[in-house]
Amino acid sequence: MTPRTDATEAVPHLRERLVELAGIKESAVAGPDERATRRQHARGKLTAHERIALLLDEGSFQEVEALRRHRATGFGLEDRRPYTDGVVTGWGTVHGRTVFVYAHDFRIFGGALGEAHAEKIHKVMDLAESAGAPLVSLNDGAGARIQEGVSALAGYGGIFRRNTRASGVIPQISVMLGPCAGGAAYSPALTDFVFMVRETSQMFITGPDVVQAVTGEKISQNGLGGADVHADVSGVATFAHDDEASCLAEVRYLLSLLPSNNRELPPDEPCTDPADRRTEALLDLVPAGPHQAYDMREVIEELVDHGEVLELQPGWAPNIICALARLDGKVTGLVANQPTALAGVLDIGASEKAARFVQFCDAFNIPLVTLVDVPGFLPGVAQEHGGIIRHGAKLLYAYCNATVPRIQLILRKAYGGAYIVMDSHSIGADLSLAWPTNEIAVMGAEGAANVVFRREIAEAADPEAVRAQRIKEYRTELMHPYYAAERGLVDDVIDPAETRSVLIRALAMLRAKHAELPSRKHGNPPL
Repeated sequence: MTPRTDATEAVPHLRERLVELAGIKESAVAGPDERATRRQHARGKLTAHERIALLLDEGSFQEVEALRRHRATGFGLEDRRPYTDGVVTGWGTVHGRTVFVYAHDFRIFGGALGEAHAEKIHKVMDLAESAGAPLVSLNDGAGARIQEGVSALAGYGGIFRRNTRASGVIPQISVMLGPCAGGAAYSPALTDFVFMVRETSQMFITGPDVVQAVTGEKISQNGLGGADVHADVSGVATFAHDDEASCLAEVRYLLSLLPSNNRELPPDEPCTDPADRRTEALLDLVPAGPHQAYDMREVIEELVDHGEVLELQPGWAPNIICALARLDGKVTGLVANQPTALAGVLDIGASEKAARFVQFCDAFNIPLVTLVDVPGFLPGVAQEHGGIIRHGAKLLYAYCNATVPRIQLILRKAYGGAYIVMDSHSIGADLSLAWPTNEIAVMGAEGAANVVFRREIAEAADPEAVRAQRIKEYRTELMHPYYAAERGLVDDVIDPAETRSVLIRALAMLRAKHAELPSRKHGNPPL
């Protein structure tokens, strides 16, 4: 589509005729001028229509309420009532499927939200929910419009309520393309995915000036709430990009992996990667020794179609991987411990990250494959005082509550409570598979021997020899690869080279799975 700088340019002389009929000044309805557009471009930012053109299929955008204007008077607004009121709303298609969108226009009132502005957003949100189509917000706004007072604040409340009502019903994606403070930051936090652009987008509740006035801390906007801060430190951002074009291209790719709503399955794609392809490389990728590190990303890339993976929040809680990919053309959610980061332990951040991802996949009918190589939960005073019990329970709750097809695959070690939490048979996994290198136990053999045989080791003439013998016995009797399978806790011990084909066949068998939760208003998860 060809970007437009004003809503009325599509019809010749429409602006002049509207001005004549209404008996108002041309300046009152004027949209952003060329200088405003140049300033926007000088900041490295696109205009609202340019962004929409990159997001949607060419020529598919249908704008709604392009002639909407605010009705506020006083405080300098009576002589400035531009069309669109600073937000462009409508729908179009992405890869041929309907998507609703609203985009703040920073050139009009700095994208600040007023009553009419909010009502336009409310309308497009209601349309998206009614039509059962994803909603993408392109955020570049300065928060509530001060001149409109409480009416602007109430507008934010309506957005938050609709975000919550649509949660788990339609995919909601927020793209941060400018500074968004206060109420403007809360709506994205309620959505499923948050994209940010480095240097140009920020999110914070109170800006650097307020922080300095209250706490004395001096910090820049990017240092307080920039893309890398939220992608790597706070976990608010799902993705961080260097420019708007690559950011919006990634939004399009994400949408290609998601269903339009919670009543549909994710879209399938024809697959040219053979379903029965052997994965011999895994024999070399994963060391047999339980304490040797390897990159779980390489394992995932070997398993999925053509090695194409979309990893979510790669910079935050890197000890666990959450990703979307295709197996035989069908979208699958992957949760995996990452041995290269903290040896793949579960901690507060990893538990929260994986719990949210599991909940999303369950809400939108995306089957889950969990790749397990976990030594346990991270010990330490900071973790205990930070609430690792409560946060770890979030992941436990998410898995127990999920009704989509669920497959657990144990690559090497799976110790203690972390084994249970990583979608074990006992919490409802449909299938539990393991490689011949698996070790499932309450703890590692070394720790177990030191506890169980503590007195014997202490009293022995040669403590190290006794310790080594007991470790060997514990590993041989209680941690051998078939111990869990003999007790029905693992369904099959498989050849690593056949992992891809086994997973694909298992997911095909589970595709029509139907499960229901008990009748209730809602559960009470450990938020």
